[in-house]
Amino acid sequence: MSDSYRSMWADLGLDLEAHDVLLGVLGDAYGKIFLSQANRPEGMGYFDFVMSEVHGLRIKELLDEKKAGRKIIGSFCVFVPEEIALAANATLVGLCSGADFALEEVEKLLPRNTCALIKSAFGFKIGKVCPYLESADLIVGENTCDGKKKAYESLGHLVDNLYVMDLPQSKSENGRALLKAEYLRFKETVENLTGCLITPESLKQGIATVNAKRAAIHRLSALRKADPAPISGLDALLANQVFFYDNPARFTASVNTICDELEKRIDTKTGVFPSKHPRIIISGCPQAVPNWKLPMLIETAGAVIVGEESCVGERGTRNLTRDSGKTIDEMLEAIVDRYFQVDCAIFTPNRDRLEHIQEMVENYQADGVIHYGLQFCQPYLMEAIPVEKALEEKGIPCLRIETDYSMEDIGQLKTRVEAFIEQLS
Repeated sequence: MSDSYRSMWADLGLDLEAHDVLLGVLGDAYGKIFLSQANRPEGMGYFDFVMSEVHGLRIKELLDEKKAGRKIIGSFCVFVPEEIALAANATLVGLCSGADFALEEVEKLLPRNTCALIKSAFGFKIGKVCPYLESADLIVGENTCDGKKKAYESLGHLVDNLYVMDLPQSKSENGRALLKAEYLRFKETVENLTGCLITPESLKQGIATVNAKRAAIHRLSALRKADPAPISGLDALLANQVFFYDNPARFTASVNTICDELEKRIDTKTGVFPSKHPRIIISGCPQAVPNWKLPMLIETAGAVIVGEESCVGERGTRNLTRDSGKTIDEMLEAIVDRYFQVDCAIFTPNRDRLEHIQEMVENYQADGVIHYGLQFCQPYLMEAIPVEKALEEKGIPCLRIETDYSMEDIGQLKTRVEAFIEQLS
């Protein structure tokens, strides 16, 4: 990354020395995990470039938008509706939360047995190494678990622009009413932030932009059903991760470009792995940049990941927003309907999620499921055991993994993953 960005990072208040360490680790890991893959699609060059400039050119673009009067909203969760942000002349970006940083300082504010994702978000703030967070005019948290709910009380003392969105925990009429009320409150907050009132035309355009982005990912996901797999699970995961950072129109065009290439690969039966390679669905917690440990272990152990039942994956992008509305209220109803279908583990009961896992196994011709749970993530760890039992009753092999962002358990995980894949073979 160019040294010309250093003054930009300094102006944002980043700790340049700590940030250099982060970029060094990120670049080294990316090279070893992604660039070492054989027979990658040429279209992945775009995503390689995005990652090489993820804290550079993309941040400059966001700051240029701010200079032009646009507001930047940072988010941790797929429940925050990008359609509404875009309609009010704001840009929504994902915030850093996929690696350990400044753990000793974090554990002065949070218990040691706090979910790794929550601790990571705090670490990036305390360590002053996330330019997305420092660029944001508004940081949106959400009550998707008790850990986050209480952690935001502490995060509110570290940032002066935190907005917390309440979310329902049951798929009921009252739950849907709460979600609509929260989206109306979010709409008003964003309008006040930007000074731009949302119009039927701007909201319709926001829906169209996000629908196009999700449709491109749907197209990519559908192509992963082919055997041999035309793209690795690691590269497909990378596209799903970049979904949260990149300019929406540019991202959509780039995903569709790589899909064009993958369709040609499928026609010629060109795969990144041999045909009949063991096929895996990863289910469970989201995998944010640079959380690539488990996918790397799976695909170097002789299997291919063909789908992610995750917020950074199919759960987060599964449904489009109905675009037939003409008034703001009709379109808001459609947005609420779309997001209320997300089967996050916050919901209880959560039968839809189990059905979707089984559907994915069938649709992607998967041989087994690896359920990924972040250490101390209570919602997904609590669901892991009933998920495993239900899958095994259907004759679908399932391996439960509980881990964090460190590399300390990589040997143990490698052994377990290899044994599971050998069983599938």
